Formats: sequence, structure tokens, C-alpha cells
Amino acid sequence: MILGELRGIEQKFSHGSAALGPLDLEIESGEFLSLLGPSGCGKSTALKIIAGLLRPTHGEVIWRTTKPAIGYVFQDATLMPWATVRQNIRLPLDLASVPRGEADRRADAALGRVGLESRFADSYPRALSGGMRMRVSIARALVAKPSLILMDEPFAALDEISRDALNEDLLRLWREDGLTVIFVTHSVFESAFLSTRVVTLSPGPGRIAGVISIHGPVVRSSGWRMSPGYSETVRQISALLREGMKAAA
Repeated sequence: MILGELRGIEQKFSHGSAALGPLDLEIESGEFLSLLGPSGCGKSTALKIIAGLLRPTHGEVIWRTTKPAIGYVFQDATLMPWATVRQNIRLPLDLASVPRGEADRRADAALGRVGLESRFADSYPRALSGGMRMRVSIARALVAKPSLILMDEPFAALDEISRDALNEDLLRLWREDGLTVIFVTHSVFESAFLSTRVVTLSPGPGRIAGVISIHGPVVRSSGWRMSPGYSETVRQISALLREGMKAAA
């Protein structure tokens, strides 16, 4: 089922140079869609347009029913340093005037779902590692029970071990909640591991250079990374990316 679509999306800077588009893209309900491309190709811009944080210069985002509830995870964890982990996770519920007791219970439950122990609920962000802070950011995005999660290179600054662990946990959460995820990344390897579909973008102004559907196992772990199927998927995505770069040149 199609959740929504980007139709004729273009974005230009105030000085007139083009950042994105034209871009036409359907978003399928329940998919894990990765947007992959070089720096400056408009991936993050597309995400902001989908979220409604940025109005496109031309074109529109069309939702087939009502606009879905959206959770947004930025490249930086963007946690409030003066607030505890529980308070950070609770923020969307506080803004929605959810009673404090219920909000605290939901925040603590979300904390457990991202693999952090309850003892961290009263900690401050400065006491957490980078990977733990990102887990808190994901919990904050999930606590309001969105159906669509937008993620802008959330694991780019993490070490490989933390990144791999978060990749696997993210897929678990996606399956458990039946989410639709749109994930921006620079990494061919990460897109091949996570996605059901990868869209490669050409250098800016970003246009769709290629699309590939990935038919890997439903439950993916380190074994999938070592499989011939994964290696072939990486090769195919890399080829699409190179073709887009050549076409733009």
C-alpha cells in the first residue's frame, strides 16, 4: 500500500541555486527505505520536506489518507543537556499534555525497548556514551507511537561496533511496531543491511539515479553481513551509485 508520495519536488536556495529535484518518489507503507547519495545531493532536504519542516520551492508531498504521525531522529542526538534521560524521552508527551504519570511510564518503557537499563532514566546526557545518547534519541522518537520514522544519518558519528548493534536493534523495532522508516545514509553497507528498498540520488541538485529492492531475510543479524546475498546487494547498490555519479558528471 502506498502511504504517500513526493510529486515534482524541487528545492532552491534563496540565491537561486538548486538543491534538490525534480524528485518523484512513492513511499510504501511498512517499508524501510534508505536514501543514499553523496554530500550535498539533498537527502536531508528531502527528509525535512517529508516531515513538513521545509516547504518545497515546487511540488508537493501527498499523503494517501491523513498525514501519518512522524518521529524524527537527527544526526546529532539533540538531547537537552539540563534534562534527565526520562525527561528527554518524555518531551513529545509533555508537549501533547499527556499526564505526567503516564508520560513517565511510557518514557521508561521506551528506554527499555532501545536496550538501556532503567537505572539510566535519571542520568543526564553527559554521563552517556555517543551510542547511548542516540538510543535515547530513538526512544524519544518512538514514545509518541508514530507510524513513520525519519532518520537523518543517525549513526554516522558512531564506532563500527556501536553502529552495527544499533542497526540490528533498529530493525527489531521496525518489525515490532510495523513502522515505515525513511533513513538517510552515506553508507552503501548500512543501506544494504537495513533496507527493503534503496534509492540512490545523483549529486546536487539531487535526482533519483537508481532504485533497488532488497530481498534479504526478514530478521537480519551479523550472519546476513557475511552472506553472498549481502555482498551481491552491496555490489548492486555501489553500481547504481557510480552510474548516478557518472550521469551527473
